[in-house]
Amino acid sequence: MKINIFYIAKIAVVASVGGFLFGFDLVIIAGALPFLKTEFQLSEAMQGFAVSSAILGCVIGPIGGLWFTDRWGRKKTMMFSGVLFMVSSVGCAIAWGLWDFSFYRFLGGLGIGLAMISSPIYIAELAPTHLRGILVNVNQLSNVIGINMAVISCYLFSFDGWGWRWMMASEVIPTGILILGLLVIPESPRWLVLKGQINAADRILTRIYDKEMAAAEVQRIKASNQMAHESSFKTLLSPGIKAALIIAILLMVLQQINGVNMLLLYAPSILMDAGVSMGSHAILSSLPVYGFILVCTLLSFPLIRKFNRRTLLVSSVSFMAIGHIVMAINFQQGWPPLFALFPMLIGAGAFTLGLAPLGWIILSEIFPNHIRGKATAVVCIFLYLASFVTAQFFPVLTQWFITTNGNPAGVYWIFASICTAGALFCWFKVPETKGLSLEKIGEFWQNNIRNK
Repeated sequence: MKINIFYIAKIAVVASVGGFLFGFDLVIIAGALPFLKTEFQLSEAMQGFAVSSAILGCVIGPIGGLWFTDRWGRKKTMMFSGVLFMVSSVGCAIAWGLWDFSFYRFLGGLGIGLAMISSPIYIAELAPTHLRGILVNVNQLSNVIGINMAVISCYLFSFDGWGWRWMMASEVIPTGILILGLLVIPESPRWLVLKGQINAADRILTRIYDKEMAAAEVQRIKASNQMAHESSFKTLLSPGIKAALIIAILLMVLQQINGVNMLLLYAPSILMDAGVSMGSHAILSSLPVYGFILVCTLLSFPLIRKFNRRTLLVSSVSFMAIGHIVMAINFQQGWPPLFALFPMLIGAGAFTLGLAPLGWIILSEIFPNHIRGKATAVVCIFLYLASFVTAQFFPVLTQWFITTNGNPAGVYWIFASICTAGALFCWFKVPETKGLSLEKIGEFWQNNIRNK
């Protein structure tokens, strides 16, 4: 089978806008937070709100994203998300209080929510079966590139006064470049077939495959979309689909509440708790963590291709638990400040090699074509609700443990327990989807429905 790998890879890189926005925003607020705390005199709860207000927007984003992706298409939805994020960046940079800052953060969260539902779906719908895992993982690579660009921006502007405003404004430039890139990529052929634009879908698929294979692919998509006019949110509660929905929700909630995102989101603050001095020194000291996850993301590509999904998931979550245990012991024993980097590297590396990319890969492929958009929207709502709760209460819970026990070790014991339970869930409940076409996966769940 002849495949234009260069063309599909180029599309995947541009379409990974959602991952980039999420990664950039995740770290830019981490770098700005110590300065915001001083600028706006923020309590622990207010710090949590300054961070989690964007995540609250991410919760609502998938609801709008469902409407936009179904009616506007995947491509236009991604472009709109980028525009929202640019407006958010400018608004945050000129904000003069916590509430207007949080409003613009919320607006940016809406953009991220739109992008994070449309980007993985779009990439999965264009990817050949044997390359789907690798190409969807481009979204994770883009996420990590966004993280590292944000670290550089944070360090360059980590000075008192208006430095944090320049951090927030710096998001405009890469986002604008990504929006321009989206102008030149095609729409999802599966969405075009769903809308009856068969010739347009065939032209796009012909650029990926040869003519014969493209025609066969169109016919497979048409066959799998025959039930599209009957699909509704009630379809998600049918026996086979409901099982897939529950598994996807629990997997993506695990991706948010495992604690590693908090290591990334609050890395400079965590290092300050460990004894590293404030400002640029804490940001610079966290750079090895962010650089390391970039290396691990590159290593995840051959791992995803070589190993099955479930084995990699279980190994990833298990090592994340080990990282949290070491972090807890580190705080309890009062080891040297920079030693906190060691468990951060274990947790972040394990997360990036397994759960981070595979969560989105499995989400993008576990549902039948005709219900994928609705199912992904529902899952993303739970995902961002879990992320909101974790980001909101992490600083409060950390401060409570510091006040009560003299150190924040208890937080990491909680995260270690969550990861242990998550590893068991991945082993016993997550199905293996590697090597199956999206249509074959859909048939698997439909057969489950008929057998109930």
